[in-house]
Amino acid sequence: MNTILVIEDNKEIRENVCELLQLEGYNVLFAVNGKAGLALAKESNPDLILCDIWMPEMGGYEVFNDLKKETATSSIPFVFVTASADRREVEIGLNMGAHAYIRKPFQEQELFDTIKECLKSE
Repeated sequence: MNTILVIEDNKEIRENVCELLQLEGYNVLFAVNGKAGLALAKESNPDLILCDIWMPEMGGYEVFNDLKKETATSSIPFVFVTASADRREVEIGLNMGAHAYIRKPFQEQELFDTIKECLKSE
């Protein structure tokens, strides 16, 4: 069973995504901000990370950059998730090396397809 770490500061979104993933058969871990998510990623070494970009304490870009610096976490597939409609953000995230980018609100199938594609490529 694959483990997915969800890093999301919005409680409603976080709980929704976690529930959807659990119903699909994934083992789910979650963090309420980037700082906690970074620590949990290093501790648990998940199979994939879904991470919001704009969060208190530490944003998604910082989380991504810190994980890429560590050998143990540098190859974890990373998907940015954000409500921003700014196309530049998509380009920034993908140019940094993220595996994918999902805009909120998203359809369940888009989430599942993105996760399956990222896990398949590893």
